[in-house]
Amino acid sequence: MWGAAGTGFTFALTALGAATVFLFAGELPRRWEQVMLGFAAGVMTAASVWSLLLPALARAAEGALPVWMPCAIGLTAGMVFLSGLDILLPRLHRQETWRRNTLLMAAITLHNVPEGMAVGLAFALARDSASLAAASALALGIGIQNFPEGAAISLPMGQQGVGRGRAFLYGAASGVVEPIFGMAVLLCAAGAEGWMPWLLSFAAGAMLYVVVAELVPQAKGLAGTAGFGVGFLIMMVLDVALG
Repeated sequence: MWGAAGTGFTFALTALGAATVFLFAGELPRRWEQVMLGFAAGVMTAASVWSLLLPALARAAEGALPVWMPCAIGLTAGMVFLSGLDILLPRLHRQETWRRNTLLMAAITLHNVPEGMAVGLAFALARDSASLAAASALALGIGIQNFPEGAAISLPMGQQGVGRGRAFLYGAASGVVEPIFGMAVLLCAAGAEGWMPWLLSFAAGAMLYVVVAELVPQAKGLAGTAGFGVGFLIMMVLDVALG
């Protein structure tokens, strides 16, 4: 019950962040589109470092392999996977914005998989009130971090021709994997811990690919740079402050 509540909370905050697309009525000027793309890039870059790579390194230090190995292999695999998806998507759909939006959603969804697993694992290993409180704090921290990530999907989509209702659904859907994989880990906690460095690094590689290949080129200019700085700062502060 606690695991379901914790992972459900993280999903709810993702959906709440995606709902920010309803605050922007109509089509905004190109400069604001650049701001939103830059914001998404900043959020994803900071999340790749503080939410994924640093925890991956910490978990890898507990294993028998060199600390850098799972992270380096996972990061490379994530970038290769997204680049392969990038090559495949134009064959499925010719519209450029559809390809970009699909890559963006895929990257953040992959990022949410290990986060959901981390919350589920924390509740699976809770044995007393102190460890249960720690698991609840982790769910709270990840949930709050998910708010700007939901917005990072829905806001750019809303300004690139996707209806606001659909943009919200896409942003919210990226968080559905958290309760799914969180509850799965609750059922098989013993075998999940060793995979976490690899999964976290894989998700980081996927996110960084989208940032470099898609978001930054579209957000170039002073407005996009400002959006990147704001998104990066918000996500960094949330990750560090909430642990």
